[in-house]
Amino acid sequence: MKRGWRWWRVQSFSVAIAVATIVLVLLLLLPLVGILLRVDPAQVFQRLGEKPVLDALWLSVKTSTIVTVVVVCLGLPAAYLLATREFAGKRCLETLVDLPMILPPTVSGFALLMAFGRAGIAGKTLSLFGLSLPFTTLGVVVAQVFMAVPFFIGPARAGFASVEQRYLDAAATLRASPSHIFWRVMIPLSRGSLLAGAAMAWARALGEFGATITFAGNLPGRTQTMPLAVYLAMQDDLDRAATLSILLVTMAVILLLGLRRTGLGLFAPRRDATRQPA
Repeated sequence: MKRGWRWWRVQSFSVAIAVATIVLVLLLLLPLVGILLRVDPAQVFQRLGEKPVLDALWLSVKTSTIVTVVVVCLGLPAAYLLATREFAGKRCLETLVDLPMILPPTVSGFALLMAFGRAGIAGKTLSLFGLSLPFTTLGVVVAQVFMAVPFFIGPARAGFASVEQRYLDAAATLRASPSHIFWRVMIPLSRGSLLAGAAMAWARALGEFGATITFAGNLPGRTQTMPLAVYLAMQDDLDRAATLSILLVTMAVILLLGLRRTGLGLFAPRRDATRQPA
């Protein structure tokens, strides 16, 4: 009797796992299939040649690439600091860095307006130099940087924290300077995590919608990225919306498959290492 009950519990658990997984797969797969079935493949290639589609594609690729460079330059020191140092206010900095992932994108866009708008905290100063960020391409870059930063710092920090102390000690024994250790030891040993973080930041910038439309608007050729073009096309041209969506999905799938193929995870397990490199 006990053996039969145990068998039933094992089988019911396995069935529950299988059912939950199937439901999840359907939930994730059906929307993608719905997009693919909306437009004929031949029509997709024809639509890709339309000016609004090309403009949105070019603007998205351009801004997301610029954003990735900015995020890496600004995020690399912060990730290194968080991975290797203990200091007052570290938890506050961690919270601040992760906050854009939690905030609703429209709130982020509104916050950017309050900071960099014409009447914002920094906007008044920028206007003295003839700079205005809202409703400009530069505003798109700022909004995307704000939203993409955590997606780079997370993996980068994990990569730095995973570097074994013995390598740093060996470099210090050879009287290597801190900057030499950083560029010649830390960076090469963390390369996989850094590349994964940069790829995720690029993808996040490419798909950014809420903060961009709130802060930079939806101006064709200037601020209308691909997600914004999809939103606009949904109102009067579903085939164009489907074409842009298919293009975004394709780019995302290629990116994820590339990360999997090269063995780079999206977020490596975070390990708090508070060592002090020599």
